[in-house]
Amino acid sequence: MNASPLRVGLDLDGSLESLGDSMTDLADALAATGGCTLVRFRTRSRADTGDVVLASRLWWSPWWRHGMGRSIDRLLPPVDVVHVAGVATPPTRNVPEIVSVDDLRTLREESRTSQRATQLRRVIARGAVVVASSQVARDEVLRNLGVARDRVVVVPPAVPNVDLTLDGDALVVNVTGAVEHFIRLAPALTEAGARLGARVIALTSIAAAQRIRARGIDVDLAARREARSALARARVVVHVSDGARFPSFAIAALEAGVPTIARSTPINRELLNGASELAESDGDIVEQVKDLWSNEPRRALARAAGWARAADFAPSSAATAYLNLYGDVVRGWES
Repeated sequence: MNASPLRVGLDLDGSLESLGDSMTDLADALAATGGCTLVRFRTRSRADTGDVVLASRLWWSPWWRHGMGRSIDRLLPPVDVVHVAGVATPPTRNVPEIVSVDDLRTLREESRTSQRATQLRRVIARGAVVVASSQVARDEVLRNLGVARDRVVVVPPAVPNVDLTLDGDALVVNVTGAVEHFIRLAPALTEAGARLGARVIALTSIAAAQRIRARGIDVDLAARREARSALARARVVVHVSDGARFPSFAIAALEAGVPTIARSTPINRELLNGASELAESDGDIVEQVKDLWSNEPRRALARAAGWARAADFAPSSAATAYLNLYGDVVRGWES
């Protein structure tokens, strides 16, 4: 590998983050390190200022969703490695490829469609490295794809920076994929909220909000695009998830200084233990909400632990980890 900075082709169309554009945040943090030369491009949307325009993108984009079509490195200026993170996994011919997988839902839907799994196996067979967001996610990717362990590594995604929440007065529940679980938990949470003088805000997808509204549950519903404004209102956050996605909102809540509660699941124990309250049952969640709402010494400890943990997932931390991965992958490709 040359001593000059690595030339990294980075697809900005991979962010699934509701708090901001995590791939752009990663790109900016990578640029700030001075450790690589970035070539920014977009596989699915129109090129923005400073992005490389991909010739015939509209034609090749459907092929790239299957890991097929024109080699992306033939459409870019010279690069040493290509990094993608969305549904498009265009092939490469002369350089290695890194594919970040932050959402496991499509792999869990193997009984209905095998497109994502087939796509990932296809690029791995050509030498690509898949990046999972946690050790728990890595194990699930390996089980679903049946590939060699060294083809899947772990680098957490960049969690966008957020402002401190100083005077929140709401109980904010982040619901990601576990809608029925939230529906069962909601009566106890709304009762607790009423006793505390707090409204419950459920941050959900549009489809989940429709199901919650149809059940007549008395909560305020906020769309994903309102994640930052919801967090700015939070005094306590409850994270209710199916574990298919990286808990970016919960980690952002820690950065904002908001005490956070989540079920004690493998993914939450790996990423949130020691910084968030982990509950063994829904009853525990309700009791922890009551305590964290008014117990100022406990809230102060939770804020300090949360800030320390959130720093591990800042864009600058993700950039450092990815720079190291880029170098390892390029050296392995050239050897």
